Order: sequence, then C-alpha cells, then structure tokens
Amino acid sequence: MTSATVRGADARPTPRVWSRAKQRENLYGYLFLLPWLVGFLGLFVGPGLYSLYLSFTEYSVLSPPRWIGAGNYTRMFTGDQLFWPSLWRTFYFSVVAVPLGVLGSMLLAIMLNAKLRGVAIYRTLFFMPSLVPLVASVILFKWLLNADFGIVNQALRAIEINPPGWFSDRNWAIPSLIIMRLWGTIGGTQMIIFLAGLQGIPTELYDAASIDGANAWQRIRNVTIPLLTPTIFFNTVLGIIGALQTFAAAFVATEGGPGFATWFYALHIWKHAFDYFNMGYAAALAWFFAIIIVALTIVQMQLSKRWVFYYGE
Repeated sequence: MTSATVRGADARPTPRVWSRAKQRENLYGYLFLLPWLVGFLGLFVGPGLYSLYLSFTEYSVLSPPRWIGAGNYTRMFTGDQLFWPSLWRTFYFSVVAVPLGVLGSMLLAIMLNAKLRGVAIYRTLFFMPSLVPLVASVILFKWLLNADFGIVNQALRAIEINPPGWFSDRNWAIPSLIIMRLWGTIGGTQMIIFLAGLQGIPTELYDAASIDGANAWQRIRNVTIPLLTPTIFFNTVLGIIGALQTFAAAFVATEGGPGFATWFYALHIWKHAFDYFNMGYAAALAWFFAIIIVALTIVQMQLSKRWVFYYGE
C-alpha cells in the first residue's frame, strides 16, 4: 500500500506543469480581453488624452491647434457669459428631476411588487414609455403641452385654470423637460432595478415584523426602505450622472430657448464644438464638467457610508 501511495503521489502534476497550464490560461484570458482593451485605449483613453491637450489650445478644426496654455480655462471662468448660467440650469434640472425620478420609481416598484393578478401586464405598461425614442417623446410632449391647442392646456381651460406656456415660456421650459423626463424614467430601468432589489429582501423579515405587530407602513419604513438603500444609492448616482449630461431633450425641444432658458451645460459644449468650431474651448468645458461629475460621485460614495445599509454585513 505504501508503494502504491508513493506511485500515486508521483503521478501528480509537477509545479512546472501547473505553471505552464497557468500561463496558457492567462494567455487565453489576455487574448479574449484584447479586443476590449484595444477599443478602450483607441476609443476612450486616446481621444480623452488628446482632448485634454486640445483644452490648452486654440483649435478651430480648419487650422492646426495653437498652444495657449490656460487661456480657455480663464475664458471659461471670466469671459463666458453663458458658462455659469448653463451650469446653474443643469444643476437645477438635476436637483429637481433626480429625486422625483428615484422616489417615483421606488414607489411604483413597491406597488408593482405586490402579488396581484395581472401584475406583469401593469409592469409592461409602465415600462413601455421608456422604450419610446427620445425624439418621438419630445414631439409627443410638444403636442400635448402646446400653449394654444395642446390637450393639457385645453383641459386646464375647461376647469377655468389659466394654463402656462410650457416650452414657450421661460419659467416653464425646464419644468416641462422635467415632466417629460419623469414620464420616461419612472417606469423604466430604475423601476426594474428597484423591483430586483425588492425581490432580494428576505420574506422572513416581513414575517417577523408582522409578528411584532408592524402594519404595512411600518414594514415599508423599517424593513423595505433600509434594505433598499443600496439600490436607492445606485439609482441616485446613475440618475445624477445622466441628468447632468442632459442634452438631446433640450436640443430637440427648444434648442436652448426660449431666451436661453434651457441652455444646459452639455448644449453649451455642443454649440462651441460643432456650431462655433471652438474645439479647444469645448474640450476645456468638457474636462471641467468631467471633473465636476467625478467629484460629485466621490462625495456621494463617501456620504453613502452614513446611510446605506448592506444586509448581511
């Protein structure tokens, strides 16, 4: 038996064989990673570094870049009359739209998580608006919110309420965009993510809360919401990043008007890059905005340690 054991031990792969197998496995891994790596370096890192260089130059596309140092950044903070207003409008839009979107998606997901007959149909109906292309949504809402013959204003006049001008009114243009955004996002991806988070909460916790005498609201407040905080945090971070980059809706609906009322920061970048051909200045605007988004994300990550609860930790 001793000799058989020795022979069995001798039959095991040597460290050199193991090393060769590991090297082959690593080689295959790098080969599968190579297409993504080439795309990441060629389509993201490379253009990003080049745009950083352009941000320190005067570049109008038609002529070679000319180094001007921090001139674009100086112009940004001191000479651009639309810089600070566009940044303010972007933050105003985000601060209003993101909390409403996250709260609405969470409440809708809680209602659609109930075990009711035909709940899958309701989920589908609420999710469908998020599938509508953005341009089609803008056309639809410009018709619904038309100041003269829109259905919404006709209904308001029928109940003797003086209707606003919506997209044609400086004071109502951004609220109109917020309403359109909520229509497309509350029942969309955020709701699906909340549904996934709700279905990951153990039913035993609800049973224990019921045994302790907790009613429906107390179960939501003390069980559902604390265990949904990671999902709330995730949707909030993505929502803020998406809202800060708002461009297409304002561009299609109002082109930044009326009277620059919807002139968002992303639209400001686009105008300088592709309308005015100030590529160097547009690159500086974009890099400053990227720094803002990264800084906000880091702040949110730090603040999340105080209120996000991970079940099982």
